[in-house]
Amino acid sequence: MTDIKELLLSRIRDVADYPEPGVMFKDITPLLADPAAFTALTDALAEIAERTGATKVIGLEARGFILGAPVAVRAGLGFIPVRKAGKLPGATLAQAYDLEYGSAEIEVHAEDLTAGDRVLIVDDVLATGGTAEAAVQLIRRAGADVAGLAVLMELGFLSGRARLEPALNGAPLEALLTV
Repeated sequence: MTDIKELLLSRIRDVADYPEPGVMFKDITPLLADPAAFTALTDALAEIAERTGATKVIGLEARGFILGAPVAVRAGLGFIPVRKAGKLPGATLAQAYDLEYGSAEIEVHAEDLTAGDRVLIVDDVLATGGTAEAAVQLIRRAGADVAGLAVLMELGFLSGRARLEPALNGAPLEALLTV
């Protein structure tokens, strides 16, 4: 695992003062542009999907789509996008959650999750955990089980893990990198 961590870290670029002064943005686009690194990431996340017994993968808008879709394909599972409110046609389930300043809402197609599904949530970064926690609530409201949460990077200083662990109720939270 050390080799993959080194590979992934070497392909993540720090961008100072983005999107605002004082923030060190972790840019994953160089990782996505490198086929060896992107394949290693996809394989590692697909292995988590298989180990957790997931039957479906949810990707959180928007970078969770980029990571989650190839993970689902690699693991032989269905992929479900969780979108910002108002982006999906048809019947949806919605879940509001709090942001640092205000609130937001995410949605999933109501028919895409059913009882008996075991869902792995995939995203690029775990920060404060608000979006992931809302996804956990959506999955459960649809009658499905949460198999776990897998992310490329956890920003440990933002304490998202502490927020999420009670909501996950024993389901694993796996970060390939912690920064």
